Amino acid sequence: MIQFTDINLEDDPQAGRYAKHETVTVDFAQAEGALMSRVGPNHYRRGDALVTGADGDNWCVARDRFDSRYEPIPPLQHGLPGAYRNIPHGVLARQIDQAFAVRRGVSGDWLQGAAGDWLLQYSPGDHGIASAARFAQVYRAVKQQD
Repeated sequence: MIQFTDINLEDDPQAGRYAKHETVTVDFAQAEGALMSRVGPNHYRRGDALVTGADGDNWCVARDRFDSRYEPIPPLQHGLPGAYRNIPHGVLARQIDQAFAVRRGVSGDWLQGAAGDWLLQYSPGDHGIASAARFAQVYRAVKQQD
C-alpha cells in the first residue's frame, strides 16, 4: 500500500480539477467525537457538520468550512439540521491505481483507499478519498479557463 505523507496534486500532471454536485443530510455535533466513514476515521469537534451523502456514507466537515461550502435547501435555515447542497468548489483529484493511504488534514486521521479510488486535495495538506463509484456519481470536471 502506498502511503502519501507529503503529496501536493498541484504538481501532478495526472491530476485534474473537479467539482462535487450533491445533496446531503446534515446534523451538527453536540460534542467532540469520531465517526467511521468508508475510508477511515473522521474526528470532529462540537459544532462541526456530520454529513450523510447520497450514497449513505458519513463524514464530518469543520464548521467554518461547512458554512462556506454548503447551502441549505429552502425553506431550511442555515445552521439547522436537514438537507443541504454543496456549493460547487473545484478540488484537485487523481485516480490511484493501487491501494493507498493519506492523512485527512488537521485531524491527522489516516484514510485508506482501494485501487481505483480517487485522491482528493481540498488545499495543500488537506485530503480526502472518494470511491470510484462515488466519484463518478457526484464529481464533474471543471473546465479550464484560458
